[in-house]
Amino acid sequence: MRKIRILWTDDEIESLRPHIFFLTEKGYEVDTCTNGNDTVDLVRQNHYDLIFLDEHMPGLSGIETLRLIREIRTDIPVVMITKSEEEDIMEAAIGSAIEYYLIKPVKPNQVLLAIKKILDQKRLVTKKATTDYRLEFSRIGNMISSASSFSDWAELYRKIVFWESELEKSTDPGMSEILMMQENEANNSFSKFVMKNYLGWLDPKNENAPLMSPSLFSSKILPHVSPGQSLFFILIDNMRFDQWKKISAELTGLYRIMDEDIYCSILPTATQFSRNAIFAGMMPSRIVATTPQYWISDNEEEGKNEFEEELFKNQLAGKRLRISWSYHKISNSQEGRKVNEKIKQLLENDLNILVFNFVDILSHARTEIGLIRDLAGDESAYRSIVRSWFIHSSLFELLNMLASHPVKIIFSTDHGTIRVQNPLKIIGDKKTSANLRYKMGRNLNYNPAEVFELRDPEAAFLPRANISSRYIFARNKDYLVYQNNFNYYAGYYKDTFQHGGISMQEMLLPVVLLEPVIK
Repeated sequence: MRKIRILWTDDEIESLRPHIFFLTEKGYEVDTCTNGNDTVDLVRQNHYDLIFLDEHMPGLSGIETLRLIREIRTDIPVVMITKSEEEDIMEAAIGSAIEYYLIKPVKPNQVLLAIKKILDQKRLVTKKATTDYRLEFSRIGNMISSASSFSDWAELYRKIVFWESELEKSTDPGMSEILMMQENEANNSFSKFVMKNYLGWLDPKNENAPLMSPSLFSSKILPHVSPGQSLFFILIDNMRFDQWKKISAELTGLYRIMDEDIYCSILPTATQFSRNAIFAGMMPSRIVATTPQYWISDNEEEGKNEFEEELFKNQLAGKRLRISWSYHKISNSQEGRKVNEKIKQLLENDLNILVFNFVDILSHARTEIGLIRDLAGDESAYRSIVRSWFIHSSLFELLNMLASHPVKIIFSTDHGTIRVQNPLKIIGDKKTSANLRYKMGRNLNYNPAEVFELRDPEAAFLPRANISSRYIFARNKDYLVYQNNFNYYAGYYKDTFQHGGISMQEMLLPVVLLEPVIK
């Protein structure tokens, strides 16, 4: 096996001979150099796995040498070593993409730690993540079997999402497969929990009910509206908790998380129901009863969320709140840039509501476009695409602009989505709703043991098309496929991300309060 080859550049290299001998004894091959020009020549001529680079040298400085190295090779890890702890030098080094930073005098063990951290990181991370998850495996199993409240399930889901992220760093696929099995077991138990408790949660007198869609504004957003400090409520359609964690990692240094909570989406976990309930502050059947002009029936072709602004206006009127506010729905980068151009105007409002539709668009595109399906082939890739969208989005630009103002930011979503695996046969007439995770109709034929059925929609405050209409909901990773041409559609929709049914991913949703780290 080839030895790891290191280049160490320092104008006082002779004083470091004990360090170099130490590394040689550890099995590393070490070349030495005393100036920047020779270092650049050596990098052109040889393959190095790692470079130790003195910052303060006659002639080319370490920073100048580093920039020339990067013109030749962008992939070589560089450890900067300096006598100075001045902030501008550190920032210049970090800005030039160094991997590690050491202050003289350095000790041999510090050098060895830097090498292992950089070159052995993947192996060590894999080993640590695997070992730690093995220790957590039994605890997660116990949490699944003992979860008896919504807060129990929220805590369990947080833990599963955490381990999904940790095991992404591992090169051992076996641990991820075991976690997926635990997540599947958890979703089966969570579905039973929801079926047992859901109707009880809708009772206004139930003090143990979780926070649900209609109460999101009154409980989590409006209490933070105050004169003189603008609040931005950012709702990303179809965003899951694990995707939020990817996004939040990109906000480190810009914002601090003041509160991160999980609330529960109503059923169906679909935009027409959950998001309209959020903006109206009431359940769907109440919306139909009080403002029927703002509700589009499930089997109609029109957009189902065209009246969010009007519904929210009615909610404010019902609460007798008089605040200055704005509403913007953003479906592409051009619309986002137009909103960003109004930042001065937005900062004058007490509340600004921004609805971003990208994740929902991505979910549908992944179903319909083969290329997108390949790019978002699994959960990890799906999270990665959401992260990539965010860091290049007009939303991230807006957040960077707002970070220098005394604002509050609340992130949330209307529902999540789940990657479906198991097709279930169903029979329905032409007026049955088309969603794969729930169906509403009057002539439905299905296996009652496989779904959560609501024969009385009014008990769940859901509208019905006629007196004999009922709702059924898919659980965990099931999806509902008509009997006609079953094999084709079962294959077409398998492994696509869908929403509308019962799972932790669809129902357990983030609502997060952020404040800028104003320097």
